[in-house]
Amino acid sequence: MSVPSVVIAGCGDVGSRLASQLLASQWEVHGLRRDISRLPDGVIGIAGDLFNKDCPDTWPIGGVDYLVYCAAATDHDEAGYRAAYVQGLQHVLEWLGDYGQAPKHLLFVSSSSVYGQQNGEWVDETSETQAKGYSGQVMLEAEQVALNSGIPASIVRLTGIYGPGREWLLTQVRQGYRVAIDPPLYGNRIHADDAAGLLAFLLRHVEQGGSLDKFYIGVDDAPAPLAEVVAWLREYLGVTQWSEDASVRRAGSKRCSNARAKALGWVPTYPSYREGYAAILKG
Repeated sequence: MSVPSVVIAGCGDVGSRLASQLLASQWEVHGLRRDISRLPDGVIGIAGDLFNKDCPDTWPIGGVDYLVYCAAATDHDEAGYRAAYVQGLQHVLEWLGDYGQAPKHLLFVSSSSVYGQQNGEWVDETSETQAKGYSGQVMLEAEQVALNSGIPASIVRLTGIYGPGREWLLTQVRQGYRVAIDPPLYGNRIHADDAAGLLAFLLRHVEQGGSLDKFYIGVDDAPAPLAEVVAWLREYLGVTQWSEDASVRRAGSKRCSNARAKALGWVPTYPSYREGYAAILKG
């Protein structure tokens, strides 16, 4: 019996966590990134650049059962986003075509930035996409490339990813970070392990004969006001001083729901920021 094979295009932090989870399930995992020495042990490296139209020499020549497109922009402007998410995906789809490969399913890792709701509304996969900035607008464009690829595809819109190595908020809190309390600025987050876990769960679901919707939101169970998160972290860390020059964040506010993913059977390991940050701080 053959094992399922997957190409993770853009095998960085979340992609590498996904690779490790799939390897533990005896999948054959190919990871594409520029520096393949940074891939987890057991991943078959594809040394390549998503920004380069030329197919990497080490692209797998056999069948590819699944494709996960999990890129990250290197230039944070509109051109950089389009290169990473639209053009990069187009390149990978062309490489699949060059080798006559037809995956069973494509997972495109998108962002909750496609939702521009501002007033603390609950948002789910049926909510109107109201992207305000170029990042969300380009993501919507890239999502359509995936959905129009001819491969059965699902879009996974991840919220704010945190975890080891993604500790911006912890650093800010230690420096006396001050945020607005009223109106509440709701934040949505997902631990990096849960982001990878959701992707792995969806792939396994298809491999076991299940079907997927076109859209999923990757978020924990408990979107919370940023002020609440900061207050909890201050107490946990024992921070008592406010920085004189602490910034006051005034940004969009929405609450994302993970009900669709949970209805399929996915359960996050870290259901709220409390469990997730506690795990990071305990090492």
